[in-house]
Amino acid sequence: MRADTSSLTAAHPDHVFRPLPDVLGRWAAEGIDTSPFHAGAADAEQRYAGFGLSRMLPLDRVLVGCASSRPGAYGGFHHPDQGYRHLQMAAVVTMQGPMERRTPEHPSLALLDLLRAYAHDCLHYGSRRRYVDAAGVPVRTQYEINYRRVTGQSYSVADERGSHHTRNLGIVMEGACDREARSIARKTAERSGIAAPPDALGALAFRDVTGTLTEDDRLRAVSFPDSVDRTRYAAALRNYEAGVNRRYAHFLGEFAPGEEHECHGRLLAAIISGDTTGLGAWLDDRHGPGTFAGLFRTPGYFEPDLTA
Repeated sequence: MRADTSSLTAAHPDHVFRPLPDVLGRWAAEGIDTSPFHAGAADAEQRYAGFGLSRMLPLDRVLVGCASSRPGAYGGFHHPDQGYRHLQMAAVVTMQGPMERRTPEHPSLALLDLLRAYAHDCLHYGSRRRYVDAAGVPVRTQYEINYRRVTGQSYSVADERGSHHTRNLGIVMEGACDREARSIARKTAERSGIAAPPDALGALAFRDVTGTLTEDDRLRAVSFPDSVDRTRYAAALRNYEAGVNRRYAHFLGEFAPGEEHECHGRLLAAIISGDTTGLGAWLDDRHGPGTFAGLFRTPGYFEPDLTA
């Protein structure tokens, strides 16, 4: 499964995928300065080591959709059916912007977008996971700080539709990973002097990658009458911001007011190690005993399996 990743790219038959080092090499040969990506990745490795991450996702395990034969194809972090795949231990991403080109429309933005995706997926790759054999099938019973019984019962339940807050560990973990990844992209942009592109979607994508989306960005739908793909991409960006990043920010404000940075760091360390002892004690000290379970555990998680 891990040797053959063709099943991961089969969902995108119109796209051409190449390993990330090959893509960066091709862009460099075209005269694009790829040093911001490498500098940002090095910063991420150093920072993540402080949270306990011992190994970054190998660059050749990142498959980049860098061209497409489909007219109007538009790629980037919010392209559908992409991301890290834990069983294959590989990530599928796409080049930000129009994919009918040999090189990205906005090279600096495309590099920041790849950096954000890579920094994000490194945290998923390096986080704690546990599997059991269930009738010959590998079943993941622990992912970061969330758990699932072999029967499929999740420790944490989904939030109500349209909720601005979260009590779902999947959202908290995803939000923590993306907050960190966007912070790395933002610092890289500042250090390298990368500015937002002039076009509307490019500028919106830049604010998204760097974690600087405005309230107007969140509330205002963006439409491109001449491009279904661009309109879909803008909608996916907006939905991800509202459904993940805003909910995570709200969670930090609820349970760590004035200490959001400290809580975020403890969450990342717990996500990587899979051990909630330190995080739980920190929350208990502020909100009382059993805060972690009280926030996240499904009431029926330990009910007996009556189908067995």
